[in-house]
Amino acid sequence: MSLVDPASLSATLDAVNEALFFGRPPARADRIEAARWIASRQGLPGSYAGMFAPLDADYGGMRLFTGDAISTGAATRHILGEEACRAIILLDVGEPAVRKALARASAGILVRIRSVEPGSRGTYCCGRCSVALWRHLAAGGLDENEPRLAAGLRVLQARRHDGGWRTFPLHYTLLALSEIDLPQATREMRYVAPALERSLKRKCRDDKFARRRRALAERVLARC
Repeated sequence: MSLVDPASLSATLDAVNEALFFGRPPARADRIEAARWIASRQGLPGSYAGMFAPLDADYGGMRLFTGDAISTGAATRHILGEEACRAIILLDVGEPAVRKALARASAGILVRIRSVEPGSRGTYCCGRCSVALWRHLAAGGLDENEPRLAAGLRVLQARRHDGGWRTFPLHYTLLALSEIDLPQATREMRYVAPALERSLKRKCRDDKFARRRRALAERVLARC
């Protein structure tokens, strides 16, 4: 089944993330098609730092995999760029054209990341954009992955507030933490575990975002 929505980078990435999150690896032909299509968006007008360009349908109400809404154009371009890099890495297609597109995108965002370091090491712009960067790093993208993630998690710990974190969206942040193999990530998941346990006892609506959040909560609690 094709993962590509030719009208939307966001929808295409959502389909890739859905398959990977729930352990349903796409067939090789579908992985190749998706990786080629995502790679074809590299460096086009509207791309952030030379990453992968959204389409018109991606603006004005994009939602992250966990359902968090993104309202600004800059955040849409940046987050989709980071998520597209991550998707290409995890689709694991070895075609030269795909690898080169990823390399160019990585080089572009690294210039921006390095321009704000060391003062903002491990974070980028806002909480949501930082989490998108962490997901890219956790998948093995860019460089200095562990030091950057460790620095970012120190910032996250300092933002703890009322069972969550100031400026960091709860579920999208938990999604990234569940993918980071560092003790600091486990500590942050343990910090929010009581709130997650309470949330699982409540009746929730039945839509794809609610189902994903419930599955994520169960996954995080299993790690704790």
